[in-house]
Amino acid sequence: MTDMGAFRDAVAVWVGGGDGGAVRELAGLLPVRVVVLLEGLSDVAAVNALAERRGRDLEAEGVCVLSMGGAMNVGRYAGLLGPSGLGLRLAGLCDERERPYYLRGFERAGAVEQGIFVCAADLEDELIRALGVARVGELVREEGELRALEIFLQQPAQQGRAPEQQFRRFLGTKKGRKIRYGRVLIEALDDDRVPAPLDGLLASLGRF
Repeated sequence: MTDMGAFRDAVAVWVGGGDGGAVRELAGLLPVRVVVLLEGLSDVAAVNALAERRGRDLEAEGVCVLSMGGAMNVGRYAGLLGPSGLGLRLAGLCDERERPYYLRGFERAGAVEQGIFVCAADLEDELIRALGVARVGELVREEGELRALEIFLQQPAQQGRAPEQQFRRFLGTKKGRKIRYGRVLIEALDDDRVPAPLDGLLASLGRF
């Protein structure tokens, strides 16, 4: 069965130096019209969770949400998939420090730079600030990780750090934790508290 997962797998092969024939074939069969380029899997989890919460089926809309495994790969992905390559529309969500990579990659690919949405620090920071540290702490407890958090906070490196910074670091200390909390934090948000970059990205996908 042809689905967006097969398209993502074919893109990974192409970006890695393989043949792009399968990508072109799948892009026409699905069809794909927009690719959202994200740094990692936690960002993918958050975008998909918000879309589902709002009753949107991005795959049915022809939107492929892709993890690039690092923002420095954006030039390669944008060049192959964007207007100068496969001819697809591009959108992206990135951290402030990664913005130059996105701007250069999109520009070289002939993509519209207005499709880039930028988080002040990173998406986890945006979500933690939107929820507040007290609520994030409650969610960690509900996920059964309160003891792990308490042990983490006892580390000398965490002393004197702001609670927001501590939570951001905690989310990245265990493999898969950021991905899980990407969805957990989104599902806990009030509708009017969705971070502006994420809200803007999702809204833009209906306009492409």
